[in-house]
Amino acid sequence: MTALLPAELAWYATGRFYRAEDGAVADYGYFLHLPFLDVPLFDGNRAETAAHFTFAAKPFKAPGIDNGALSLGLDPVGEFSLYLQRRPMATFDDPASFEQGECIATFRRTSLVAGTTVAVSAGTTMVQLIGTNVFSARLVASSAFEFGGRRHDLAHHLGEGVTQFGTSAATPIVPAPAGYDLVLPFTGSAIALGRAG
Repeated sequence: MTALLPAELAWYATGRFYRAEDGAVADYGYFLHLPFLDVPLFDGNRAETAAHFTFAAKPFKAPGIDNGALSLGLDPVGEFSLYLQRRPMATFDDPASFEQGECIATFRRTSLVAGTTVAVSAGTTMVQLIGTNVFSARLVASSAFEFGGRRHDLAHHLGEGVTQFGTSAATPIVPAPAGYDLVLPFTGSAIALGRAG
């Protein structure tokens, strides 16, 4: 197993932000790339229903600030976990399905996350185009696991954690699953923090 160097690519992920009817937000999704050599990430097609590695965040409330054409969502410090689904079962129709299987790691965001939605003028109205965010997260728990004929541990590969850069669509998925009033798709790429010292 090779440990990543600081700022080396750690993962690509894609998922969806879900806003519950009480205003709580959480994100769920799966990985398109992880630092495991020769490990199958999918059982068949590249889709959430075939993904072996998924993630789920603990719900949080994100107050907003407007600055002209920019809308800022301020996400508090919070946690998300990665899961190994030996038999893939995740579906965007059921966000809770992304936190099934074996929890292989938990990360804690280290500070406030500022998400920015960019809008442009379209005649007399403002049209939201895209959202961006960036955050760092420390690895607070990691469990070694065997998969694809090898033994792996995210703590070995990533060191202290990751910094992730994300992009989201501003157009909601319609209809949203029961219990949610807004769903937005996103993608994220993360770099390794490496080891302290």
